[in-house]
This record gives sequence, structure tokens and C-alpha cells, in this order.
Amino acid sequence: MRQLILGAALLALAPVAAQAQDAAAGEKVFAACKACHAFGKNGVGPDLKGVMGRKAGTHEGYNYSAAMKNSGLTWDEATFTDYIKDPKGKVPGNKMIYAGLKDDKKIQDLIAYLKTQQ
Repeated sequence: MRQLILGAALLALAPVAAQAQDAAAGEKVFAACKACHAFGKNGVGPDLKGVMGRKAGTHEGYNYSAAMKNSGLTWDEATFTDYIKDPKGKVPGNKMIYAGLKDDKKIQDLIAYLKTQQ
């Protein structure tokens, strides 16, 4: 009976383990973001150093759209996930020209990488 319960518990936890964040994999995902974003300086897009926990549209020296400035968002895992899946849907009128990242695992890895750049 104990083995049956242990087996059921392991099966229940398997999806959680499969979704573990991997910052090294996230760095590879970020390669596509480098066309517009960097850490420590603004480019075509705003500086992403310390983005997690930052209020959207507030990084000094970047000219944000009115939509992003007025979005009321603060970048956390849930908000970033929704945004990166569909930037124009989450914040209509923002300047980001990106169709979105649909792969949940890649998003989680990207978030893990962004957290290393605080």
C-alpha cells in the first residue's frame, strides 16, 4: 500500500518537476530578445536588468508608449508570462514588435534567466 501511495505522489509531482525553471536554458531563449533588449542599458527596447519587481513603463531613460506607462503592471512571473505570450493582447498599443512566446517551458526558463540579472 505504501508503494502505491508513493507512486501516486511521484506521478502527481512529475508535471511540477517538468516545469522547473532552468536559467541556462533561459539564456538561450533570451538570445532572440537581444535584438532589442540588453542588461545595463536601453536599446530599441528598455534595459531588462532588474526587470522582475519593476513597475512597467518606469525604467529611467527609455521612451515608453503611453499604453505601457499607463498599464498599471508590475513585472512578476505571472504578469511577465501573460505579457510575453501575447504582448499586444496584454498591453494594447505598446511598442514591442514581437508576436509572443507560446512555449510555457521556455517562458519559465526565460524568467529564471531574467532573475539572474537583478
